[in-house]
Amino acid sequence: MTKKKLGPMNLYPLLPRTNCGECLPKTCMGFAVQLCERGLTLGNCPPLKAPEFQANHDKLEALLAPPVKEIVIGKGEKEIKVGGQLVMHRHELRYFNKTAIFTTVDDTMIADDITSLVQETSSFSHPYIGHTLKLDGITIRSRTGNAENFRKTVEMVAGLTDLPLILWSSDPGVMSAGLGVAGDRRPLIYAADESNWQEMSELASSTGCPLAVHADGNVGTIRSLVSAISDRGVKNLLIDPGCGFGEALPKSLDNMTMIRTSAISGEDSLLGYPLIGSPVTLWDQGNSLPGEAIRWMESCLASMMTIRYADLVMIRDPSMWSTLPLVVLINNLYNDPRKPVSVEPGLRVFGTPDPVTSPVLITSNFALTYYTVLSDIEKLNCYLLVADTEGLSVDSAVAGRKFNAQKVADIISSSGISKKVTHRTLIIPGLAARLKGDIEDAINWDVMVGPRDSAGIPAYLREKWDGVDHKPGWSYR
Repeated sequence: MTKKKLGPMNLYPLLPRTNCGECLPKTCMGFAVQLCERGLTLGNCPPLKAPEFQANHDKLEALLAPPVKEIVIGKGEKEIKVGGQLVMHRHELRYFNKTAIFTTVDDTMIADDITSLVQETSSFSHPYIGHTLKLDGITIRSRTGNAENFRKTVEMVAGLTDLPLILWSSDPGVMSAGLGVAGDRRPLIYAADESNWQEMSELASSTGCPLAVHADGNVGTIRSLVSAISDRGVKNLLIDPGCGFGEALPKSLDNMTMIRTSAISGEDSLLGYPLIGSPVTLWDQGNSLPGEAIRWMESCLASMMTIRYADLVMIRDPSMWSTLPLVVLINNLYNDPRKPVSVEPGLRVFGTPDPVTSPVLITSNFALTYYTVLSDIEKLNCYLLVADTEGLSVDSAVAGRKFNAQKVADIISSSGISKKVTHRTLIIPGLAARLKGDIEDAINWDVMVGPRDSAGIPAYLREKWDGVDHKPGWSYR
């Protein structure tokens, strides 16, 4: 069975159809289009909140429900959402809810090692084209099988971090001990299998925590477990089809693809849950390879599982050198392919500029352009205006009329730069040279044409800016 693509005409008959103008598109058909594109939600239509539209609201909610259910792990500001996927391929729409990365501690580790790993995970931070990349949570695994050891480890980790948690044990008694400490933080219970699913279902039901379902390499067993657990009223589930290595790796990746395809294209609701990958088990294989090699292999395996639809991966190593490629991959994969990566337009101030001698430059809000310019001028005392070019680079924005005299006038007005400098001279990118006259007419400022490449800005300013009579004294910090 192939899932039909949801279109505006599937939704429009259920909308009020009054064109009341209370939503941003102003028309019900426009609103239906935005719902299909996930640009707006049902809450953006005030008339749908009326009692007479409740039945239609419920039907719309069912139509718009993602084939892969969205599951929340944790509580409060640090909670994360996984799943919620609508399409197999990101170019069809986009992916939602980035793959979550959880690092793993065991109850066999000494306290200092646990503290070090948790702190390194919590402090992981890397700036990347307008985003701050971070890790998402901590998995606490029982290797001893001892309830008291597990309880103490969970208590220790819970005291060190407020990140979301996964509690990992196949023993319901051990799991119960961990939940006694951290159950109020809504951790993921990992995992229900053929031997313990009834007890684990009861724990999930009594605590309200999400539950992972695990079966090594057997999709049929997973479907049966999900069916039985769902019948007991537990609906917040994740699926782990197993993580094989060596010759078993292709089968593991194929299983993840099969499950996601069945959920989205085949509308198999029993498989419509977020997927878990557990590359951390690579460390349990008795491998004679050195730790550095295993870290590299773990990162590679986590990357492969992410590409094959894993919504959450559990790894061991939080170190920057081995984990950074994974978080960058996830960030790139989950960007909206329909929208260029952009930064907020507005005024940026570098160094300690003064109103008489400091230059005013302008660029586009395409993230790659902005951060390239930033790296070239961050040691200068200057102002930088970032125009709203809808995420296009300067040359593309000029060609597409997204960088024009009116856009420059708008940013001059909204930024308040006229109150910060006494001179009236703007330096535009060399790629926008043909707009010089139009911009001068629109803003009544002098316009200087800068270099085509921002790397040339410092030399350009040394040569050109100091030579302007009323702007002496320009300098580096």
